[in-house]
Amino acid sequence: MNVLSITTPSTIELRPTVDDHRIAAYTVAAITLTLAEAAIPSPLPGVKPGLANIIVLVVLLRYGWRDAAWVSLLRVFAGSIVFGQFLAPGFFLALTGALCSLGVLGFSVHLPGRWFGPVSHSILAAFAHIGGQILLARFWLIPHDGVFYLLPLFAASALFFGLINGLIAAHLLAHNTDFLNSTSP
Repeated sequence: MNVLSITTPSTIELRPTVDDHRIAAYTVAAITLTLAEAAIPSPLPGVKPGLANIIVLVVLLRYGWRDAAWVSLLRVFAGSIVFGQFLAPGFFLALTGALCSLGVLGFSVHLPGRWFGPVSHSILAAFAHIGGQILLARFWLIPHDGVFYLLPLFAASALFFGLINGLIAAHLLAHNTDFLNSTSP
């Protein structure tokens, strides 16, 4: 005789760790800076200060590449959803820039600390970010070499904003400024 047994569904409970809370808090800070940056007028499309990269750099140098990658990628995905750009060309440009800068940062943190600090990491990441975006634009959005005429302008802005963002990150790190209370879940 078959007896129909009713079982209750299993529940999966995920308990966030202190690391999860810290990553979420820094991601919120990065998204907030992304939203604030969107209100700043830009002389050219694509020329932005990259304020959220300050947060990514602080996280990288305090907690490591893994946490910085989470903050950076979550910011890109959440920011694109907030702006209604998810899976639009702007999303792919932002994602490409973030992946390229994360790749360079993953390499640059292993360079001698005597010569490479927050400012140099920031400048290298800014160049990688804009380089990845220009290559994506050239091979996908604007299949013409004319896009490379903008390279000097974008490189100058990457140098300028990379320097400024690196100095801000260095200041935050030097003063051990933890603008987020990351110790309490």
